[in-house]
Amino acid sequence: MTKNSAAVAEQHQELVSISDGIATVEIAPAAGGAVASYRWRQNGSVVDWLRPADPAAIDSRDAGAMACFPLVPYSNRIRGGRFAFAGRAVELPTGPDDPHYEHGHGWRRPWTIVRHQASTTVLSYRHAADSWPWSYEARQAISLVDGGLVIALSLRNLSDTPMPAGFGLHPYFPSTPWTHVQAWVSGMWETDAEILPTRHVLPPAGANPTMGFDVSETDFDTVFTGWARRARISWPEHGRQLDIEAEVPLDFLVLYTPPGEPFFCAEPVSNITDAFNRRSDAGIDTGCIVLAPGQMRSASVRFTPSQAV
Repeated sequence: MTKNSAAVAEQHQELVSISDGIATVEIAPAAGGAVASYRWRQNGSVVDWLRPADPAAIDSRDAGAMACFPLVPYSNRIRGGRFAFAGRAVELPTGPDDPHYEHGHGWRRPWTIVRHQASTTVLSYRHAADSWPWSYEARQAISLVDGGLVIALSLRNLSDTPMPAGFGLHPYFPSTPWTHVQAWVSGMWETDAEILPTRHVLPPAGANPTMGFDVSETDFDTVFTGWARRARISWPEHGRQLDIEAEVPLDFLVLYTPPGEPFFCAEPVSNITDAFNRRSDAGIDTGCIVLAPGQMRSASVRFTPSQAV
């Protein structure tokens, strides 16, 4: 075996594939249980509905460079990685490149394959109490049905005391000059220089997701509230669109549209940024979930693609 063929073989060992005859999904359990690609192959052409991971990302197990990764036991940032809950001070391991311990643990750790079938894979991540002083288990069931992708995510408190929690998904989508997004929302959070929430306001008139916006004309890193758990992404120059449907309690939508990048994010999540520090603020729905010992919450997200014939 040549050096190059050995590298390819090693790369394939990092991935698990499922297919339903229309779509194929590659999953990287060791890279935070992330989806590495979600594509259709038809008439000799390939359509990537999520931004595919490149070989370097797969080799380095870089969840942040994958197509989609799970958010557990919360979404987004916790200010300074610190919060208090039920009289207990929690301090998470922050650093210069991660001052707010973003997105929790799941995307940083390997997941275990619980079950693997032709069109479904179930993954599990178990967290033992450490600086996060609660043990928990997260599971993902990743399935293909008629070319659509369904990811069901669950979180169970394995500790003997209540645990604050949140969860969601962080998918990356291809961005083109004409990519258009519509998502039914009622409000949003303005943020400070560290992308932490400061004030709840109405969506911007010129780029209101409810009315729809072109990704190339926005610069969002924003939590939207009052989300109807439905969104539609269109690539009109290719005659393609993708519908997203989420379940309760994924009632918030994070839109991240970095200018000049070939990707953007539309993240169905259960909590606002810094939810644990703001849960006692009057009149604010942070989405913070409190799981009793042994309690589980779950939700699924369905991605349904279509294209002009």
